[in-house]
Amino acid sequence: MTIPATLRPARMTDLATMEALIKRSGIELSKGFYTEQQASAVTRHVFGVDTQLVEDGTYFVIERDGVLLACGGWSKRATLFGGDQHKKGPDPLLDPATQPARIRAFFVDPTVPRQGLGRMLMDFCESEARNAGFHFMELAATMPGVPLYRACGFEEVEPMALALPDNVSVPLLRMRKRIG
Repeated sequence: MTIPATLRPARMTDLATMEALIKRSGIELSKGFYTEQQASAVTRHVFGVDTQLVEDGTYFVIERDGVLLACGGWSKRATLFGGDQHKKGPDPLLDPATQPARIRAFFVDPTVPRQGLGRMLMDFCESEARNAGFHFMELAATMPGVPLYRACGFEEVEPMALALPDNVSVPLLRMRKRIG
């Protein structure tokens, strides 16, 4: 019998474990969607924990038997994507009546893909954003994440290209979903 996975708020003491999971996920789960150069660049320069989300209590981890298997969250702040190393300047609060909540930094350990962990995070984040008064959610999807987000009801808003060092361009897809 498999031990059930549990979802809980991320803590600052989880940072090193989350960063290691994000690095593994960013490289391994990008295969077939991005080149090795793109996966390496986006993992190094963009992917990571935004500690503001941990402080806000809107970033979560999923564990099974004490092992961290996934992390992700939602935000009531303006930043659309990226860990601490990618952020620049202030990150103001959004107006839930007129602006969409952000879905941020969903990563699953590459040893346990497609087991419903991303969906578990999404369902919880959607409920939390709705309870906070938001009517829409928005995200910048990496290509590996697009199938999950489409399955969760997100629709394409516009393609984006993220310019990174060494002349690397990484495609993203801005997506949105109406909630509540």
